[in-house]
Amino acid sequence: MDISIVQIGNSKGIRLSKTLLEKYNIKDTVELILEKGYIILKPKANPRKGWEKAFKKMHENQDDKHLMSDIFEDENFEEWS
Repeated sequence: MDISIVQIGNSKGIRLSKTLLEKYNIKDTVELILEKGYIILKPKANPRKGWEKAFKKMHENQDDKHLMSDIFEDENFEEWS
């Protein structure tokens, strides 16, 4: 696929079609990888997107409790002194 280089202010860039943006789930940023004579554009993943909202909802539902106690019943702290 050939893509033209276009003038963008004092710089130059490329335009990606809507089809490519949707197909590869490209939103606002991409990762640029320079490798052995190639330029690779990789969609920037945001693996923690939405976590803040999910944690807030868990807290509101009081579903953010510890699953395990910090101290076990048979724990012996004297071993560590």
